[in-house]
Amino acid sequence: MAHITKEELLEKLFHDDYKNLKGKKLRLTRLRVPGKEVCMAHIISTSQTCVYQNLSLHIGVHEGEDHTGEAIGLIRLTPWEAVVVAADTAMKSGNVEIGFMDRFCGSLIITGGLSDVQAAVEETVRFFHEDLGFKTCQVHRS
Repeated sequence: MAHITKEELLEKLFHDDYKNLKGKKLRLTRLRVPGKEVCMAHIISTSQTCVYQNLSLHIGVHEGEDHTGEAIGLIRLTPWEAVVVAADTAMKSGNVEIGFMDRFCGSLIITGGLSDVQAAVEETVRFFHEDLGFKTCQVHRS
């Protein structure tokens, strides 16, 4: 996918009106119409301290815990509320902990041993595809 400048994007969006709007303050609103989709499922096999810290998994309920070396599972869903079902499915599919769950953006991060995280992510994707009829992506691992 080629990158375009802000001006090129505005020109594509507003076509002929762009000439009249150029130089004026514009307000753009980002809108996402959620479908039934698991759009990302990724497993980080062995984490380092900096990964946990950048994901803020070392604060809040996890403060003082050291999860260095554990696996991390990342799942992104729409509609966003489906993340609650994904968290429940993941917790029942392996010995994993919820590192982060955002029901307003549909993001789920789970942590644990590699085999448990992998089983939880794969079962969650399978459940959403086969039982709930969601469009799903492949599970990736690094």
